[in-house]
Amino acid sequence: MNRETMMVVLMRMRGLKSVLVGLPVHGQISVLANLLLLLIFVLSMIGKACRASACASGLLFFLGKDQRGHQSSLVADGEDDSPRKAVGGAAYKATLCCCIYVLLCQMAVAALECWDAQTQQWSALSRGVVMSQALQVVVWFIMSVVTWGLKRQGQTKLPFILRAWWTVSLALTLCAISLDIIKKHQTVYMLMNAACLPALAFLCFVAARGRTGIETIVTRSDLQEPLLDSSTYVEESYGCDHVTPYSGAGIISLATLSWLNPILAIGAKRPLELKDVPLLAPRDRAESSYNVLKDNWEKLKVENPNEQPSLTRAIFMSFWREALKNGIFAGMNTVVSYVGPFMISYFVDYLSGKKLFHNEGYVLASVFFSAKLVEIVTTRQWYLGVDILGMHVRAALTALVYEKGMRLSSSARQSHTSGEIINYMAVDVQRIGDYSWYLHDIWMLPMQIILALAILFKNVGVAAFATLIATIVSILINTPLAKMQEEYQDNLMAAKDDRMKATSECLRNMRIMKLQAWEERYRLKLEDSRKTEFIWLRKALYSQAFVTFIFWGSPIFVSVVTFGTCILLGGQLTTGGVLSALATFRILQEPLRNFPDLVSMIAQTKVSLDRISGFLQEEELPSDATISIPKSLSEFAIEINDGDFSWEPSTEKLTLSGINLQVKRGMRVAVCGVVGSGKSSFLSCILGEIPKVSGKN
Repeated sequence: MNRETMMVVLMRMRGLKSVLVGLPVHGQISVLANLLLLLIFVLSMIGKACRASACASGLLFFLGKDQRGHQSSLVADGEDDSPRKAVGGAAYKATLCCCIYVLLCQMAVAALECWDAQTQQWSALSRGVVMSQALQVVVWFIMSVVTWGLKRQGQTKLPFILRAWWTVSLALTLCAISLDIIKKHQTVYMLMNAACLPALAFLCFVAARGRTGIETIVTRSDLQEPLLDSSTYVEESYGCDHVTPYSGAGIISLATLSWLNPILAIGAKRPLELKDVPLLAPRDRAESSYNVLKDNWEKLKVENPNEQPSLTRAIFMSFWREALKNGIFAGMNTVVSYVGPFMISYFVDYLSGKKLFHNEGYVLASVFFSAKLVEIVTTRQWYLGVDILGMHVRAALTALVYEKGMRLSSSARQSHTSGEIINYMAVDVQRIGDYSWYLHDIWMLPMQIILALAILFKNVGVAAFATLIATIVSILINTPLAKMQEEYQDNLMAAKDDRMKATSECLRNMRIMKLQAWEERYRLKLEDSRKTEFIWLRKALYSQAFVTFIFWGSPIFVSVVTFGTCILLGGQLTTGGVLSALATFRILQEPLRNFPDLVSMIAQTKVSLDRISGFLQEEELPSDATISIPKSLSEFAIEINDGDFSWEPSTEKLTLSGINLQVKRGMRVAVCGVVGSGKSSFLSCILGEIPKVSGKN
């Protein structure tokens, strides 16, 4: 090394020393650690390039000059030489998003530091801070690029340098936050570190796992593709041959709902047709939801054969994952909705000239914007998830009720008419599906009250306990009203079933009514049933209106009690405190207004669940009522040997006895007889609908 090189190194060392002088201890450690890891990364890249060059030279020498222009692939013995494609899973996408998120945070802080350094005429301390932050930007840019390149390389394991880098970054961030909390420093770096902490924690978790989340799948070449693609013929009857993009949408597409763009673009040009609407994903179809719910329902029946299984538990076991995902979005939406009321007092103080740190206005504006952005995204995802959850529950319950109706025994059919079964599918199932909108309000309401009380205690002090008491009083008033509504709903549904049963009987026996001239008599009977239904409907609506009236005035009542208590206790109401309290009351107003709907919906859903659960417990046709055998084992299509059948198996009276019948395939058979001779019962015994006392069918 000559003298000039030594001088350059010494100058670089002096520049690095001037950068580190003005930084705190954890900042100096962060700069040195990043420089060390950056040096190791550069050396590893140089070593990898040298090894690749040496391998390429040896391979060209081995192949000879005549084959240097051809592309070769080395495949181990026994391995498949089919082309492979790297697919990034959810973990890889989340990792890449976290890297980009931290990079954007570092760039934002670097821009603020450059602006601050310009106002300070680029002093030595400001230059050091800017250069340190620029180093952070460079480091995270390299990490983001390397993470993005993992998919192109098809690596399933994380490089050691990335794992070490993410672990060191999390440790340095935790040290910086701890020191800022101990010294009570409120700076931009503290907010940036707090904002980056969840992303760094996730990256450290990924580093501990050591997996990238990338999978390699084998793809077919053109020579391996079949001449006729069977996928183009799948489900042509539905009018479309492709599945909705929602099933394979990424995180960004789901957050921005951009997966809807293709169908929206078609709809903007022309009216949509059936072939333009894509198919549902297999997991969203009615068959999948029905199979899951049916398996869990049968599982509960087997576990406790002596007890009545809980339909609520079966639904929860079937769709708890979707409910949990919606609950996460609902919780995030609730938390960020209170960021504005919490920060508005600081914003008022800032406008009054009370600044806590430099660039406080930019930080407050960024916090307000970020909170509102997160609130909007979580609200859309929450509402979409609730719709999908309700659709799955309705589809599964409708199919379950329909299948049960097809397998009801003769005695069960006498207590459940077709009109009642239609009511189960049209009214009760719909009400249970609509309850998904109120599912998370049970735990969100206490959470919102706790957050509101914390903000109010910060602004009005002890008067926040008066808010709690006023809120509890407002909620307790609805306890007797909820029981009253449940009773009214039970009577309303019973009256509706009676009316539907009478209507179905009139329509089914219309010929007899016309011949006997009973139209007027049955019209009066149906009107009486309708009047009874109107009476219970009127009571239910009046009670619901009374509950709604009480809770429309609850927010005003709570705010008057809070401010009145604060004034009586001698508390000081500042402008920021009053505005924060009013904003809190405005947010708390919506869940308090929705509470009566929640109480009413819980009562109605409980009634519907009990009705459907009781219907699903009804007696079914025995599995051995009819025996199906393969066509190759018998020449007869229908065969009955010494069959005895009775509509009432508990009695000794037989409806049909000594039935022997053999019908070959292709035969035409006519059943003749006078009225009441048993023709319909004979056909029912062939179908297995009439209970079999003895014989073989």
